[in-house]
Amino acid sequence: MLQAFANIFKIPDLRKKIFFTFMIIGIYRIGAFVPTPGIDGVALARFFQQNMGDGSLFGFMGMFTGGALQKATIFALGIMPYISASIILQLLTVVIPALEKMAKEGEEGRKKIIQLTRYGTIILSLFQTFFIALWLENPAAFNGTVIVPNPGWGFRLMCMLTMTTGTAFIMWLGEQIDAKGIGNGMSIIITAGIIESLPEAFRQTWVLLSPFDPARQQLPWWKFVVLCALFVGAVIFLILIIQGQRKIPVQYAKQIRGHRVYGGQSTYLPLKVNQAGVIPIIFAQSVILFPATLAGFFPKAGALTTVAKWISYGTVTYAAMDALLIIFFTFFYTAITFNPIDVSDNLQKYGGFIPGIRPGKTTAEYLDYLMTRIAMAGAVILALIALFPRLISGAMGIPFLVASFFGGTGLLIIVGVILDVMRSVESQLIMRHYDGFIKRGRLKGRR
Repeated sequence: MLQAFANIFKIPDLRKKIFFTFMIIGIYRIGAFVPTPGIDGVALARFFQQNMGDGSLFGFMGMFTGGALQKATIFALGIMPYISASIILQLLTVVIPALEKMAKEGEEGRKKIIQLTRYGTIILSLFQTFFIALWLENPAAFNGTVIVPNPGWGFRLMCMLTMTTGTAFIMWLGEQIDAKGIGNGMSIIITAGIIESLPEAFRQTWVLLSPFDPARQQLPWWKFVVLCALFVGAVIFLILIIQGQRKIPVQYAKQIRGHRVYGGQSTYLPLKVNQAGVIPIIFAQSVILFPATLAGFFPKAGALTTVAKWISYGTVTYAAMDALLIIFFTFFYTAITFNPIDVSDNLQKYGGFIPGIRPGKTTAEYLDYLMTRIAMAGAVILALIALFPRLISGAMGIPFLVASFFGGTGLLIIVGVILDVMRSVESQLIMRHYDGFIKRGRLKGRR
């Protein structure tokens, strides 16, 4: 492993890509501390710290922005509008034939889809920042604390322009990582925002542990050891889930063209256990926390406040609805991203078939049968991953920020992105005849 890291810096091209990626991450983190004009950042941060815990939509979004939302900086929205625009466009691709045709046009179609995603990101950013500006102007939403000293259309337009420009700039930074860095730019930016809260989590753990002051110790050593073991187990479990797949054998028929024989190869069709990724957790959290967020905007809304309390963070109903929504959105998103009819048609088009299964409709039904059961397993696992930090937090009596690094959305994203980056670097090392992270056996020829 250490030799593989050393090999990275022996390749000039790969070394430049890595340094460029770190430079972009540094720029992103600097922008997360640039305040939006017209906002009392100290008062806003104090309010979030005291009243808006991890059970709010803003706390959830703050995880993806590295705390920029709680400070209302120019990067307050982070990359969330881009993620939302991408998801919406994927959903529309299934419904609108013109978009579906565009998606099948290869590289040109992909460029058009990316451009539409950019436009959608700007539109969503303007829409979200307008309501954020209205929310910031309302002292009732902050228990009487004045966050904006000079409210009005001047502040609203400035807030919309500043935060939307910040989101567009983050989107550009992610594309630069894709073009000149190690790739997977948007995911790396999200991961950088999540990792930003690691120092605070370590600080809280140290305070709870209090090794030099046993009288103030709130976290016994045996609990700390158990938490460390749970962390290692959670990482291993997530790696297995992210990498896990069901391999469906595929055989290609032999074709004779002239004096040559083509085909006759055996391969497999991989069906991923976690086909939907982290999208179902994001959808579920956004839906279930939406009433609580609206109740924060409108504190005197009676029915809305009642619903928000009924499904507030920490209640049994919250956990049950969260799990059910994750399972629902896993099936929903898997149905959009995996079309068994298209897969069956492509196999038949290139002369491939699954042994023992008739080509065409029977193959599509078989793939749908398998994917439904695999998706069910993946949905249950995602629900457990999302609820695991809350269970640890309640059982161990530790803050949610500390428990969130023993499972949950944040750890799932971090592990997934690290695996993607390792695969990218691994392929470049092997291409240049260097040892990668995974040791492979070498076959020695005999004379």
